[in-house]
Amino acid sequence: MLGWAVLFFIIAIVAGVLGFTGIAVATASIAKILFVIFVVLFLISLVVGALRRRSPPL
Repeated sequence: MLGWAVLFFIIAIVAGVLGFTGIAVATASIAKILFVIFVVLFLISLVVGALRRRSPPL
């Protein structure tokens, strides 16, 4: 998913350079949304991984 965010970010930069401001804004916002989703899923996986690695109580 981070790859998709980077792809949309690159498209936004190219569109901005070429003067397609509407497309640049749309792809930049998609990249932001995908990046936030990626970060949230990453944090959830860290928490779940930390909870699973704990040893069972004696």
